[in-house]
Amino acid sequence: MREFILVRHASAGSREEWSGSDRLRPLDDRGRRQAESLVAALAGYPVERILSSPSVRCTETVLPLAGERGLDVEERLELGEGASRESALALVDGVEDPGLVACTHGDVVEELLGERMKKGEARILVCEPGSLRTLATIRPQA
Repeated sequence: MREFILVRHASAGSREEWSGSDRLRPLDDRGRRQAESLVAALAGYPVERILSSPSVRCTETVLPLAGERGLDVEERLELGEGASRESALALVDGVEDPGLVACTHGDVVEELLGERMKKGEARILVCEPGSLRTLATIRPQA
């Protein structure tokens, strides 16, 4: 049994209004405020490793936290949009480091939890064999 923090990427505007590759869609102004607020919201939690989907909106969500903690953001395809529950769970379960933060997309969140999270929201989860249990929900200021 291990705890980790799951983050859904912050607000990145409308997919339909973005003309480039969706993987390159950045956070909008609201999303940048949500990402900044994550730093204060997670101040009391140990954060020693940050994994993220390679999509820009995910990495930008956790960059302020990484900067505050002096950490790198490690991009992982297992957290990318369309990733399976099995691959995301295997990634999280395979990380032995305490203080893990994983940033991903709404579809992966639903695969993992069976429910939605709001954009920019974080959950403190307990990873038990084959399942996840929510201990706390942290909602961003925006």
